[in-house]
Amino acid sequence: MKGVAVVHILIILLLIIPAIEIFVFLWIGQLTNIWFVLMMIILTGIAGIHLAKQQGLATIQKARFALDIGKVPGREIIDGIAILLGALLLITPGFVTDLLGFFLLIPWSRNMFIIYLRKYFQKRIIRF
Repeated sequence: MKGVAVVHILIILLLIIPAIEIFVFLWIGQLTNIWFVLMMIILTGIAGIHLAKQQGLATIQKARFALDIGKVPGREIIDGIAILLGALLLITPGFVTDLLGFFLLIPWSRNMFIIYLRKYFQKRIIRF
């Protein structure tokens, strides 16, 4: 039953997010012009790729160090997943997805997301 609810939520998100992105494109296009919108899409993509590469390489280094000292790189794996998700959101054209992608790539905001995610799963595990 819960799996079906997750699928329904994903389908709704796949319909709502593009509609929101189109609305934001049109709104910003009216405030500025189409060339500004296109340049922002390109620039956020380039900046996002650079930031994702930088954060990804730093996370790989931290994971290698953790393995070298005999520690399981659990936090580094979660960071890597968040960085990958952020990079995927930045590849997707749109200002809302770019904002969410940058949120996952910037270390301090990614930490807030991971803390929230950890608390969420701890509550779910305790209830189980």
